[in-house]
Amino acid sequence: MNPIFWLKLYLFTIPVFFAIDMIWLGFVARNFYKTNLHHLLSPDVNWPAAFAFYFIYIAGILLFAVRPGLEAQSLVRACMFGALFGFFTYATYDLTNLATLRDWPVLVAVVDIAWGMVLCTLVAGGSYLIGVRLN
Repeated sequence: MNPIFWLKLYLFTIPVFFAIDMIWLGFVARNFYKTNLHHLLSPDVNWPAAFAFYFIYIAGILLFAVRPGLEAQSLVRACMFGALFGFFTYATYDLTNLATLRDWPVLVAVVDIAWGMVLCTLVAGGSYLIGVRLN
């Protein structure tokens, strides 16, 4: 798999990630986060920071989940590593917030970590399937 393959897969993975995460943030969990984090939320999204996060994070999913899955020719492996990547990264964020921020809700940490696992599993699985087609 050459660099062009990975660039194409990265570009195809961007809308997959955005679609899944925007459904969660914009519809499914919107009120949950507003209710539990209202005292911490900014009235406006810092879009440059958000996009920087997304573009870096998607590269991480490809490197740490999709690549091992493609190398093993295993959707299960891609999804498993996706779930682990989501767990470790979201746990890092949420547990750091619990440790350092006043009034970070434990419920938000638990739900957010679970969401990170689901999100990364779905994105890694979808990206794996796209990668199989591209290859």
